[in-house]
Amino acid sequence: MKTNPSFSLRFLLVILGIAAAAAASSASAQQFKEAPKFYNSPSCPTIDHATTCSIEAVHIAMTLDFTYLRGSMAAILSTLQHSSCPENLHFHFVAASSSPILYETISSSFPYLNFDTYYFDSSSISGLISTSIRSALDCPLNFARNYLPDILPLCIHRAIYLDSDVILVDDIVNLASTELVGSSVLAAPEYCNADFSAYFTPTFWSNPALSLIFQGRNRKPCYFNTGVMVIDLDRWREGGYTRRIVEWMELQKRMRIYELGSLPPFLLVFAGNIVPIDRRWNQHGLGGDNFRGLCRGLHPGPVSLLHWSGKGKPWERIDRSRPCAVDALWAPYDLLRSPASLQYML
Repeated sequence: MKTNPSFSLRFLLVILGIAAAAAASSASAQQFKEAPKFYNSPSCPTIDHATTCSIEAVHIAMTLDFTYLRGSMAAILSTLQHSSCPENLHFHFVAASSSPILYETISSSFPYLNFDTYYFDSSSISGLISTSIRSALDCPLNFARNYLPDILPLCIHRAIYLDSDVILVDDIVNLASTELVGSSVLAAPEYCNADFSAYFTPTFWSNPALSLIFQGRNRKPCYFNTGVMVIDLDRWREGGYTRRIVEWMELQKRMRIYELGSLPPFLLVFAGNIVPIDRRWNQHGLGGDNFRGLCRGLHPGPVSLLHWSGKGKPWERIDRSRPCAVDALWAPYDLLRSPASLQYML
């Protein structure tokens, strides 16, 4: 029996719409505490936030939705709490929903926060999404980072992108000071010993016209996680990198060359061509095994950012009274008025 691709896509969008509506209803019933206000140290420059375009501000971009709202709130709090210049941070939230609940929730818990919100039309990307091994990766908002330089105002030249399931335990100013040398477009922790074959299908590797992209003199296939990136938005725009990513997604619709959502197109365009930064800035994989949901511990060495990438999210495990050990590091930043998380913290 053959499946109509357009019908499958419409069915997927309906399911995602139903899930989003349910999440919105759940989020509207959630009550978040107001976070304390954090102040700049005396050495911080004075910034006028009357304009979005301050060059001195540290610009932080995140997606915002109802499903991961609790994680986003914790990420914001941890970023402010550990920043030496929290008043100089400017957040940019990209949302696929125009519901005022998201805006009101942020404003209520962080009444002093400098932030702007942007609407991402998910219909513009839905036709390019291919089903992956994990349905959560197929959410259109996961692909908003592809369009970030087009979404943010042209006057913003540089930004840090953060996923919603991260916690910072270091000053984000140190990450923002990463030098993007030469013509580099982005920086991220890099892993050149990872098994790259797992990210792409046999169809990709058996086609020399495709697989040779990773065999150039200066193109070693190095994995990096797109949940934490420092991006030169001007160079991205000038180089037309959104279009390059989209071209790989269009090819994926014609012949399946990868399995994992929004990550492989980034690897195809940028892997081996990024500025590597210390791995302490993305201790990823804390969500556990994508297939079995097993707990994972911290890697050896210093930590500046914890990332619950993977199947499990700390707030979900805490609410089920089945937390992993690393979830104790996330719980202190949970702003939800939740007996489950409060009991766990005690």
